[in-house]
Amino acid sequence: MSRESSLTLDRGLALLQAVADAGGDAATVSELAATVGVSRAAVYRLLVPLAERGLVWRDGSRVRLGAGVLRLAEQMLPQLREAARPVLRELADSLGVTAHLSVADGDQLHAIAVVEPSWTAYHVAYRVGSRHPAGRGAAGRALTLRPRGRGWAAASGEPQPGTYGVAAPVRGVAGLRASVGVLSLEPLDTGMVGPRTVESATALTEVLRG
Repeated sequence: MSRESSLTLDRGLALLQAVADAGGDAATVSELAATVGVSRAAVYRLLVPLAERGLVWRDGSRVRLGAGVLRLAEQMLPQLREAARPVLRELADSLGVTAHLSVADGDQLHAIAVVEPSWTAYHVAYRVGSRHPAGRGAAGRALTLRPRGRGWAAASGEPQPGTYGVAAPVRGVAGLRASVGVLSLEPLDTGMVGPRTVESATALTEVLRG
């Protein structure tokens, strides 16, 4: 790949990320040009291949993500679950709690992988596909942690009454806002569980980055 082609690809990916970062609002071409650092004419050129692949769609000068992104996400989730399963299994069985991987989807948190401990008499039942507001629960709070601060977050009674949770963010994977967490019916020793959850989140990052 030539240097010019590489630069074009980088700008195209930056443009797609800028459209995604607009959230529920459609971004204007002018806003995208300012974000990516290119001219409006360059944005229009970069949008052409993205639109042809269904990754974005244009409504005049406004741009939103296209249905092609959903197809990519549907293909990505099974791979992400497969990568997370061994990490979650080790965490669940070592602590005797339900372990999960949750991914931010707009203002919601989506549980995409759940592993229950194999040896406990009772534990939290947490269904894959469960959603709750991103501001609730340890899994959501973990996403707001600063990189140089404490590496894990704790919560009680959220997202389910009578449960206790600890979660750590998955860092260093571009485009992924996710956390590894545990849920228990009993109060957790956060001084021990917190660092273990951070270790699991770090292990998942290493798996995903290859």
